[in-house]
Amino acid sequence: MRAAIFRNGEIVVDRMAEPKPGNGQVLVKTLACGICGSDLHARQHAHRMVEMARKTGRKPMDLTRDVVFGHEFCCEIVDYGPGTTRKLKSGTRVCSLPALVTLQGIEGIGYSNENVGGYAEAMLLSEALLLEVPNGLAPEHAALTEPLAVGVHAVAKANIQGGEVPLVIGCGPVGLAVIAALRIRGLHPIVAADYSPAQRALAAKLGADIVVDPLKSQPYATWAEHAQMSEAEKAARPPLQAMLPALKPAIIFECVGVPGLLQQVFEGAPRDARIVVVGVCMETDRSEPMLGIMKELNVQYVLGYTPDEFAASLRLIAEGQVDAAAMVTAEIGIDGVAKAFADLANPEVHTKIIVQPSR
Repeated sequence: MRAAIFRNGEIVVDRMAEPKPGNGQVLVKTLACGICGSDLHARQHAHRMVEMARKTGRKPMDLTRDVVFGHEFCCEIVDYGPGTTRKLKSGTRVCSLPALVTLQGIEGIGYSNENVGGYAEAMLLSEALLLEVPNGLAPEHAALTEPLAVGVHAVAKANIQGGEVPLVIGCGPVGLAVIAALRIRGLHPIVAADYSPAQRALAAKLGADIVVDPLKSQPYATWAEHAQMSEAEKAARPPLQAMLPALKPAIIFECVGVPGLLQQVFEGAPRDARIVVVGVCMETDRSEPMLGIMKELNVQYVLGYTPDEFAASLRLIAEGQVDAAAMVTAEIGIDGVAKAFADLANPEVHTKIIVQPSR
């Protein structure tokens, strides 16, 4: 089969053996797979991913061997391995968490030398993790289940009590997923900031109430304008709190993941803010703990999603509660993957590029 392979730091197209399903596994044809920002980072900072895997006790990639990226996918069942129930017919469209259940435990898909990701014509999935795609949903939209689930999980981990005013920093795919999840939770107004006009337009389309261009307006000042307490809320504050600015609670979602940004959030955040770090920074970063101490900031790092959140995200897209189509800016074949990695550097042109391996 053909695949776009990460080899010696580059993305190359080559042929490789089609995988054979083992116990409890299913061979699937890859219909659509999104290119994730983590894939772009992995190409540049794969050595850091290896280091972090070792520190967290996970099996690291061997960078001297081939890796097929791709963990945002929708597939079609081709064949079953031994020990499967075969509840779903061949030809059924499915999504799955990017993981395989093996005798050795749970193994990831997409950053593995053994488990082929979605930039290949075929791959293996675990039958136990399959979710049938409902409502005739197009594969390129079903493939956005995974990135939406990241936003759904981030909002769940934010521990929303009600009455908070959220600020989303960065309106790429991760930030857009957070905005969509916040809108579904009914938390308003949603303030979102991004330098890109195209990304700001998408943020508004997916549910942001106020979009900010940081070149023109300071995001934290704009947030404060829309987080003013009512007179009744001011009057209800305890005496010592009455000496502080009369602002509603802040939840700030950092959705960029570049060095220096977390420090900027520390500097801009109001006292008692909850900061949810969703963007994946793969480089060493610095921040001043004393800022967090003086402001009593609460910092929550998040990763991935639960199986229930993943399934809920697929339903949200299938039922039209999230406009997944708005995020897709191009569909390409395997031969276009390397160029797409470069093209995604320009947010005015692309937000989410979908790879269709059989194209």
